[in-house]
Amino acid sequence: MTRAGAFSAASGDASVPAMRLARTVGAIVLAAGAAGCDPVVDVFGSFFPAWVVCMTVGVALAVLARPLLARSGLEPHLGSLLLVYPSLALLLTMLTWLVFFSS
Repeated sequence: MTRAGAFSAASGDASVPAMRLARTVGAIVLAAGAAGCDPVVDVFGSFFPAWVVCMTVGVALAVLARPLLARSGLEPHLGSLLLVYPSLALLLTMLTWLVFFSS
């Protein structure tokens, strides 16, 4: 290996921490900027981010949907229930967000 090749490999390794630092700083700046854009909901005098309320509603609706699916006989045909019910909760959470907070 030539001396120039060793130098370029060493300089490439030195840029990895700089790139990691740049990504971290960029992620922090984006998160700080997006934090002010979240709608806030007043629930009994306490202010919650809207996504917390939507997530709670979505999980509650998924819990209420489980007995309906079990009684109707569809639950054995759904596949892996460990994947189905969290996916249903996520779907209902996103639908709640769209219904109440989309402009």
